[in-house]
Amino acid sequence: MKIVFATSNPHKLKELNEITASYGVKDIEFILPPKDFDPLEDGKTFEENSLIKAREASKLTGMISLADDSGLCVECLNGAPGIYSARYAPTPQARIDKLLAAVAPYKNRKAKFVCAMTLTNSDGSILFADRGECFGEIAHKQAGTGGFGYDPVFLVDGKDGLTMAELSEDEKNEVSHRGRALRKVLDFLASQNS
Repeated sequence: MKIVFATSNPHKLKELNEITASYGVKDIEFILPPKDFDPLEDGKTFEENSLIKAREASKLTGMISLADDSGLCVECLNGAPGIYSARYAPTPQARIDKLLAAVAPYKNRKAKFVCAMTLTNSDGSILFADRGECFGEIAHKQAGTGGFGYDPVFLVDGKDGLTMAELSEDEKNEVSHRGRALRKVLDFLASQNS
């Protein structure tokens, strides 16, 4: 079964298919939407933006589509960068630098990665929606070369002071917000086929 994953980010697509395979699901493959996929993400929450993307992908392809909207929420910044995580600064390194400067004055560096996922039918109606979260805190400096985005400055709870970027792919997929949300989607899909 092919499901359109409503993103233009090949990193996310690769991660999704890896998590799906590691979860033992062999009959689902996520594919990218057409090149002209470019929805206006004007929602006020992760869930709203996820639904906008899933519906747009279903409309373009006439297929079941899955979308995620994810970001980093930092307690001392009142949940920022939140839904603006990818637009917090112009480049990945600039986003990390801006974040480290913003949290520098605070002792409380608690943060969480959030991923809201929405699965829509070929007509754009919602089949399933849920979210996954991964808790941790913002490191004082970057560490690790794996992952992308804010992974090098996100210390994962319960991982002995390692950042998300220092975990192996398997470890990351096990604890990540996207992995947790996706497993809920896969469980839903399995329940429909049983």
